[in-house]
Amino acid sequence: MAETIETLLFLLAVLVIVAVAARRLNTAPSILLVIAGIVLALLPGLPRIELAPELVLLGILPPLIYSAGVAMSWREFRFNLRPITLFAFGCVVFTTCAVAAAAHWLLGMQLAVGFVLGAIVAPPDAVAPLAIVRRLGVPRRLMVVLEGEGLANDATALILYRFAVAAVATGLFSFRDAAGEFALIVVGEIAYGIAIGWLSLRLRRWANDPRVEITLSLLTPYAAFLLPQQLGGSGVLATVAAGLYVSWNGPLLIPAATRLQGIFFWDLVVYLLEGLVFLVTGMQVRTVFLQLHEVPWHHFAYAILLTVAVLIATRFIWVYPAALLPRWIDPPLRRRDPLPPWRWLFFLGFVGVRGVVSLAAALAIPLVTASGEPFPDRDLILFVTFGVIVVTLIGQGMVLPSLVRWLGLNEHAAGERQREHEAELAARSQALNVGYDRLQQFVADGRISPEALAVLRARHEYRAGRLPAHSPDGGAAATLAADIRTKLIAAERQFIYKLLQDGEITDEARRRIERELDLEEAGIACKKEGGEEPPL
Repeated sequence: MAETIETLLFLLAVLVIVAVAARRLNTAPSILLVIAGIVLALLPGLPRIELAPELVLLGILPPLIYSAGVAMSWREFRFNLRPITLFAFGCVVFTTCAVAAAAHWLLGMQLAVGFVLGAIVAPPDAVAPLAIVRRLGVPRRLMVVLEGEGLANDATALILYRFAVAAVATGLFSFRDAAGEFALIVVGEIAYGIAIGWLSLRLRRWANDPRVEITLSLLTPYAAFLLPQQLGGSGVLATVAAGLYVSWNGPLLIPAATRLQGIFFWDLVVYLLEGLVFLVTGMQVRTVFLQLHEVPWHHFAYAILLTVAVLIATRFIWVYPAALLPRWIDPPLRRRDPLPPWRWLFFLGFVGVRGVVSLAAALAIPLVTASGEPFPDRDLILFVTFGVIVVTLIGQGMVLPSLVRWLGLNEHAAGERQREHEAELAARSQALNVGYDRLQQFVADGRISPEALAVLRARHEYRAGRLPAHSPDGGAAATLAADIRTKLIAAERQFIYKLLQDGEITDEARRRIERELDLEEAGIACKKEGGEEPPL
């Protein structure tokens, strides 16, 4: 136990050092963490850290997927559902088949074993691409498509992976049965995830305690993931559905104090999990090497380069027909959603970074089949998977900043951010007007004393007003002003949420305004309880 704690503290220290170095070098921390992990794994004397597949698939993946689902805008996800579906389902199946064919004809694998390799390396990672792309300043729609694809493609790949492993292990496979089971899993997981999201919000509202609510939020992804996973599904779609449901319905149900504390809690959890995932992924190089047997090195190198080439080629082959054909078949779609610039399509075709889920799936391949024979080409699949992760994460990840500048995507993003900023300012002004109109209603009803009205107007106009200390009825006025101000904030919050539903502002703009309102509401509650108001 002491050694485990020391190792964990050592990894956290490395995580901090690499994060500081990445900031100084203006490089994506994820790339440096993988490189640092490889270096640490090759140093003599350090303990070998072997990544347990169950830890990734059952322990780390659910909170990462859930937090990404909560952070995603349901409105933008729904608007981009077609490209997300084409990438997360169609492209994964297409890539799996292409890799299986290449592995069968060019590497000599059995076709079923090739499908195992294809299902493992087909899905781009849900964490790695966004960890790199977020800091590059690309248009929002590209981010939404990549994030939505990363959330859903693991479900497709893990289901295909189970079918392929079962076919190799037992020698039995029925396409019709597999297709029917796949459809049942998709529909069942989405429905179950929505139910978990609904139940989570109701329990959190009933608890009415930030610590209990945050604990429930941490349990939610596991409740959504584990049951479908135990029943033969992936658990991914259920977790995504729960996160999206909470994202869309949570703003008016989650109290301000819970939201403020939850933001910090989840930011820290996701930061630590993502960092440790990248670091430990690099450290698996020793585990991969130890599982290799007498196979020529040039065969491994050829297999890695071939697989990477197939992955890149199939994604480019898929992205252009996936964008063109729906608009060619459906003219109203073409008018409603014109074809994106070729630069956007090229960028989507290039971004295909693989990550820890692929490695966990490779490590989880059984050692023997149902007949007791060794699983065919298991070592080769494991080594190729690790090589693909390193090549795509480090190679493609380091090229992405130059690619974004060459394509001019940061210029598109700059104009987009300016328009969003103007919409946000307009929303702030309109929300304040709504609050002021509600204040006037309270005045007309005679529910506010002059002292309380003075406080409320100062608060409303400057967001930094002070309670009138000279008032003979200052205590009662302050209490009344605090109660009314809470209602005004609620009115502003409801109006901002309506603007979000109508598509007038983005989720990020709503969150920035909402955070300011939450801070002010928390300050009011703190004053009512006799504490000091936190700084805004």
